[in-house]
Amino acid sequence: MGEVDSEVPPLPPRYRFRDLLLGDQSFHNDDRVQVEFYGNIWEQIFQVSFLLEMINTVPFIITIFWPPLRNIFVPVFLNCWLAKCALENMINDLHRAIQRTHSAMFNQVLILICTLLCLVFTGACGIQHLERAGKNLSLFDALYFCIVTFSTVGYGDVTPQIWPSQLLVVIMICVALVVLPLQFEELAYLWMERQKSGGNYSRHRAQTEKHVVLCVSSIKIDLLMDFLNEFYAHPRLQDYYVVILCPTEMDIQVRRVLQIPLWSQRVIYLQGSALKDQDLMRAKMDDAEACFILSSRNEVDRTAADHQTILRAWAVKDFAPNCPLYVQILKPENKFHVKFADQVVCEEEFKYAMLALNCVCPATSTLVTLLVHTSRGQEGQMSPEQWQKIYGRCSGNEVYHIRLCDSKFFGEYDGKSFTYASFHAHKKYGVCLIGVKREDNKSILLNPGPRHIMASTDTCYYINITKEENSAFIFKQEESKGVPVGGLYDAPSRLPVHSIIASMGTVAMDLQNPEPAENSCKLALPTENGGGSRRPSIAPVLELADSSAILPCDLLTDPLEDETPHSEEEGFLVQEYVKGYPPNSPYIGSSPTLCHLLQQKAPFCCLRLDKGCKHNSFEDAKAYGFKNKLIIVSAETAGNGLYNFIVPLRAYYRPRKELNPIVLLLDNPPDNHFLEAICWFPMVYYMAGTIDNLDNLLQCGIIYADNLVVVDKESTMSAEEDYMADAKTIVNVQTMFRLFPSLSIITELTHPSNMRFMQFRAKDCYSLALSKLEKIERDKGSNLAFMFRLPFAAGRVFSISMLDTLLYQSFVKDYMIAIARLLLGLDTTPGSGYLCAIKVTEEDLWIRTYGRLFQKLCSSSAEIPIGIYRTESHMFSSSESQVSINVDDCDDTRDRRESWKEKTAHRNSTGSDQSEHPLLRKKSMQWARRLSRKSAKPPSRTERITQQRLNLYRRSERQELSELVKNRMKHLGLPTAGYDEMNDHQNTLSYVLINPPPDTILELNDIVYVSVLNSSDRMKQCVDETHL
Repeated sequence: MGEVDSEVPPLPPRYRFRDLLLGDQSFHNDDRVQVEFYGNIWEQIFQVSFLLEMINTVPFIITIFWPPLRNIFVPVFLNCWLAKCALENMINDLHRAIQRTHSAMFNQVLILICTLLCLVFTGACGIQHLERAGKNLSLFDALYFCIVTFSTVGYGDVTPQIWPSQLLVVIMICVALVVLPLQFEELAYLWMERQKSGGNYSRHRAQTEKHVVLCVSSIKIDLLMDFLNEFYAHPRLQDYYVVILCPTEMDIQVRRVLQIPLWSQRVIYLQGSALKDQDLMRAKMDDAEACFILSSRNEVDRTAADHQTILRAWAVKDFAPNCPLYVQILKPENKFHVKFADQVVCEEEFKYAMLALNCVCPATSTLVTLLVHTSRGQEGQMSPEQWQKIYGRCSGNEVYHIRLCDSKFFGEYDGKSFTYASFHAHKKYGVCLIGVKREDNKSILLNPGPRHIMASTDTCYYINITKEENSAFIFKQEESKGVPVGGLYDAPSRLPVHSIIASMGTVAMDLQNPEPAENSCKLALPTENGGGSRRPSIAPVLELADSSAILPCDLLTDPLEDETPHSEEEGFLVQEYVKGYPPNSPYIGSSPTLCHLLQQKAPFCCLRLDKGCKHNSFEDAKAYGFKNKLIIVSAETAGNGLYNFIVPLRAYYRPRKELNPIVLLLDNPPDNHFLEAICWFPMVYYMAGTIDNLDNLLQCGIIYADNLVVVDKESTMSAEEDYMADAKTIVNVQTMFRLFPSLSIITELTHPSNMRFMQFRAKDCYSLALSKLEKIERDKGSNLAFMFRLPFAAGRVFSISMLDTLLYQSFVKDYMIAIARLLLGLDTTPGSGYLCAIKVTEEDLWIRTYGRLFQKLCSSSAEIPIGIYRTESHMFSSSESQVSINVDDCDDTRDRRESWKEKTAHRNSTGSDQSEHPLLRKKSMQWARRLSRKSAKPPSRTERITQQRLNLYRRSERQELSELVKNRMKHLGLPTAGYDEMNDHQNTLSYVLINPPPDTILELNDIVYVSVLNSSDRMKQCVDETHL
């Protein structure tokens, strides 16, 4: 074999002239050939440039040897075409020399201009020369004639007179008809391609103007509008440009929106990939103020979507290391890959933590969503509905920050306790101080308690309608006039005497009842020591900490009570609980949280709810005999995000007696890795099943549950038709809504616009009126047009896309993500509080107002109230005739209560004006009837009969559903007693009031959101006081 390889092949035959002439280059592959020639020689001879060279050069060479031909005319002006080719080559050589290229658009425009100039110049020179034998045109006249001819104007004042010039014109027109369309076609093609790719962001503009880059894998109109509306809602961002870098072509809806003048001048779309340096250079990433990298949540494989996001983040960090990064990630296990980013939002972390808090603090998702959205606070102000007015006005509250030394709100509380500053700032200005940060500490403390003494260098975080800088002129005007500064919620209505006294100071709380004796319809106050002449006093909020005064509030059971020994009647399981950190975390990067744990982990077989094992024989939720109501979670798979659902519900500050059993209803059985992570938590079980199977729902104990959480399934997030991804979830939830009317169902949707189908009633005029109100608010430019939908206002529906604004706001408010994580319990900082909820009972109505409640919580337990979750009775009519009947029937009842309402006029515009009657208010029904655009004529006999039949049909339908459920329970061997106790609570509406005015009247069953002082800090205060 070696001899064959070393054998030298014979030399190729001699090169024949015929092979050279025909371009036979078969021998070029031989490395020993020294002379090579590329291309066919005939192609070189018949090139236009070669022919022009011969026409202009050969006559000069001939005249050297033959003088008689020196008078021959040589068309030297044809050299302009050679100059054009030389110019193109020079530009290409220049690009290679300076290592920089212009766009293909620039080169094509240059070629087109040169072609036009050469055509005009050639025609002008040729006609001027040929017309010497005729009219003898000047060069200017010839140029004028060519421009008029090529522009297709053709005035006819200058024309060629002899046939050679006329023939030249015909030739030039034919050449123009062939060459120019080809050039314009190439230019149009490049222009269309540039429109698709978006071109480049100007380097000059990048150096003189500020811009941010939005990197997404695919952009939809909802995502784009949410980003633009939230980003440009801040005044100081109005001059920023937004550069969108997306690998897919712009769809029609996005293109139509970007053509609107409001966005066309500020939004630039570039088609490209963040993994290519050329595309990052086109977006001028190194000069950008920030880069937002969003994941594609509609992908079926969310892990693959996270991997793409991680690569984009790495590529941007490698190309522009100084550019701030704001990254959205889907799976919590992938979060540690992008820890280098300035801000990171993990969807599943926030989603599950928010859904978990919804079960113990109702409508937490609505509370957080309203806080992270920019709102004008003007939504619903034109509505006659009182709840919509106050709900829309309170939705304008946001979180702001300011240094204490620069603040008018908090500057006077330097050297005083945090609780004192929070209460008095709310009483004077209506702002709610919720957190603080030391100058030498990077951690934000949520309600650090009275032990924290305010310093001038502290950064204060507060909730208010607007930031203090925008209301600074109020202080200047009031101080110049010597008028005391009023709160931001001052209403024109006249306040009652007791409300005025409550706002004057804490000492006035010990005064006797100042109201006139004739007002006998006021709320009864609890007596002290058997005497009814004095009402209970509220202790003043001290300037400095006094631990002896910080006692557990009577409105909330203190977590310290769990440290007391339990009696044997409470069950042996409670005694086995210990506090500690979960030993097994399902993913890297989870925040450690102190939780209630079992002393020994439960065997995997005991975690299965519907199957007995050798340790117990229970096969359904009834057999376990749980004392508290269940929390059921329906999910497709047991992902790592479910771990963040369990942790907040088993946190150490939750009282042991109030721990709710958690049942995971999973479509697919969990793996051992997930079971290893949850086996240490008490009362956590799983079951394989789906929500569209009634037997599975009954087995997991749905009739013993207070809350059912339906998590959006990954397999249904992408659909062929937009907004159809939630179809199966909505129909299943609607079925459960009919079967179990008293169950609180919390649903996650992919698209927020689909929330209008939750708890859908086809003939409900009130819902139709709310739909019209939503359209009105959307036309006004509101970012929260869906806020008046009853499921959202009540916290029964949630979409993770609502939290996209949290990442957008972090560009201006870098503390928003940290505060949201503290509120949701995702992070626990030593010395920081947590979010909790207390319920106003009948014994607590003597407090009367939200301002007095603020004082009582601050003085007794150092808790800071944030807002109220209010539920009102309401009846939703099914037809317009029923609306008319109900309104007419309520007139007499309303007249009989008129005198009582005059005596209780202290319920001003900031409170709730609803009557004590559980049915509809007349004003509400008139509003619903007017917006429904139907005739309000009195119902006829036929309509009354139809309505009665409808009521009978509904009653029979309810009975049929009840019989269906009971039969299935009997078939499964389950007792039906629990289902009989379930009542229909559908005729209510609930909503959230963030930081309501101090004179807001408390109502029965109000749930107050409070920032509770950490129980370990309370214990430390009590211990310190004992040593002292």
